[in-house]
Amino acid sequence: MMSLLVPILLFLLGFVLLILGGDWFVDGAVAIAKKWHIPDLLIGATVVSIGTTLPEVMVSAGAAVAGHSEIAYGNALGSIICNTALISAITITFAPGMTDKKSLRIPTAFFFVAAAFYAVVSYTTGYFSRTVGIALLAIFVVYMGFQIKSALGGSSSLDSSESPESSAEMPLWRAVVSLIAGAAAIAVGADLLVDNGTIIATALGVPESVIALTFVALGTSLPELITAITSLRKGHGALSLGNVIGANLFNLVLVSGLSITLRPFAIPASKLVAGMNASLVVDIPVVLGVMLLMTVPALVKGKLYRWQGILLLLIYASYCVFQFAF
Repeated sequence: MMSLLVPILLFLLGFVLLILGGDWFVDGAVAIAKKWHIPDLLIGATVVSIGTTLPEVMVSAGAAVAGHSEIAYGNALGSIICNTALISAITITFAPGMTDKKSLRIPTAFFFVAAAFYAVVSYTTGYFSRTVGIALLAIFVVYMGFQIKSALGGSSSLDSSESPESSAEMPLWRAVVSLIAGAAAIAVGADLLVDNGTIIATALGVPESVIALTFVALGTSLPELITAITSLRKGHGALSLGNVIGANLFNLVLVSGLSITLRPFAIPASKLVAGMNASLVVDIPVVLGVMLLMTVPALVKGKLYRWQGILLLLIYASYCVFQFAF
């Protein structure tokens, strides 16, 4: 166990660098955008939304290029499950309330279209070709087009409930330094997470996909967790729902799309359930199930209920137990 001390410490350092890097990158990017007088809504719809997903992008893309397809695959799906059944569940449990149905329709619709495409490929071929990756990236481009059009039209965008007010008065030189330092921290943190996560998984005899679906996914989802906690503390818990849906969509179309395009791979089959691929019988169904559980009441009733949050937390706990106990 002592031989794992250094990899574990470096793995945790990767977590810290990812969360700090994401914060610095977003603050710097927003400050620069404001200097150029870009509308706040457009900044939220593009810079901030992509900035909070950069940890997942860097981890999965780096893992794919390095040949660790299980981490590239597991991080994207695991982040969706973590965002929904842990992060969003916490805010829903402690701060249920009304939500804006209209603002959630477009990101939710895009998510389930992308998820349906992803699932069809998974169950029919079991292989993500470069064409599939490009198609996912195309969905991302179209979605961003909708967001930019919506922002320029003056309508609200909930894909990022963050409001980086502290960066508004940041001097230009400091904003540039923050942007560069943030990007560097994310890159180094992603490398540490992937490399040491692989070492830990190998030493413990745990499939890389399990590490990615749990620990790596939680680490790359920390920006969303901080956003949720901040929103909850300020009495705007329901607002984090839009941020989570947007982040989940980006995990499917940007994170997965880029990873697949860089290096196509097959669905990992290192974990089986009753002789069947665990990803097909557990991971993908859980992704779809928790998203339906979170979004349907919000879209139909325009409200978030405490029972949703509690049920999602129970699902997340059960999912983690399954990953390590079976």
